[in-house]
Amino acid sequence: MPFPTSTFLTVLAGTLVAVVLTMVGSFVIGRSTGKYSVVDVIWGPGFVVISVVALLLSTGHGDPPFRWLLLGMVSLWGLRLGGYLLLRNHGLPEDPRYTEMLAGADGPAVIAAKVQLPQGLAMWFVSLPVLVGMVLPGPAGPVVWVGLAVYLIGLFFEVVGDAQLAAFKRSAPPPGTVLDRGLWRYTRHPNYFGDACVWTGIFLTVTWSWIGWLTVVSPVLMTWLLTAKTGKAMTEKRLTSSRPGYADYVARTSGFFPLPPK
Repeated sequence: MPFPTSTFLTVLAGTLVAVVLTMVGSFVIGRSTGKYSVVDVIWGPGFVVISVVALLLSTGHGDPPFRWLLLGMVSLWGLRLGGYLLLRNHGLPEDPRYTEMLAGADGPAVIAAKVQLPQGLAMWFVSLPVLVGMVLPGPAGPVVWVGLAVYLIGLFFEVVGDAQLAAFKRSAPPPGTVLDRGLWRYTRHPNYFGDACVWTGIFLTVTWSWIGWLTVVSPVLMTWLLTAKTGKAMTEKRLTSSRPGYADYVARTSGFFPLPPK
C-alpha cells in the first residue's frame, strides 16, 4: 500500500495544534499559580497528548497492533516522567531559572518565547517517528523488536537512575556529597542516557520502512538537547559551582554513555 500522504499531513497539522493548546495550558497554569516550572512536568505527558491525537487522526491507517504499541511506549515513558517530576517538585518554590526570567516587567513573555515555544516545537519534532509510525502501511517488520529492546534499556536506566537519586536525597547526605553509586558510578547522567535510548528505540521501531529512516532527526535532536542544551550541560554547570567534590566525580565518571569509572 502507498504511504497515505494526505492523512500524514492531517496528523502533522492536528498534532501541532495539540502542542499549541498544551503549551498555552501550561502557560495559563504557570500564570495562575506563579510556578512556570509546571512546563517541566508537562514535557513527558505532552508527548502522550501528541501520540493520542495522532492515533485518532490516523484511524483506519497503519498497522493496528503497531499503532497501539507506539502509544503504549510513549505513554509509559511520558506519564512516568511527568509523575516523577510532579512529585519531586511538589512544595518546592519556583525554579531559579524561571525566577531569573521573571525579574523584568515582561517576564511572562520571556518565558513564553524562551521556554514554552521552543519546548513545544521540540516535543512535536521529536515525536516524528510516532507520527510516521501511526500511518505506515503494515505489516510491521521484525526490527520493531530491536527498537523495543533499546527502548526498554533506556527505560531501565531512567527509572532506576531516578529512583537511586531520590533515595540518595532522602538519605540527607552531607553538603557537597556526590552520588557515585549504582548506575551513577558508570555515567553521570543515567536518566538522560535513558531518555536518549528511549527515543532511539522508538525511532528504530519505524525503520522497517525507508520513510521511517527519515525520522532519525528525532533521536538526534533529543540526544543533542540532553547532552548539549538543556540537560547535561546546564546540570553540570550548576553542580560544578555548588559541590566541591563534583569536579573529581567528573574526572573519573563517563559523562553520558555508561563506562567503567577511571
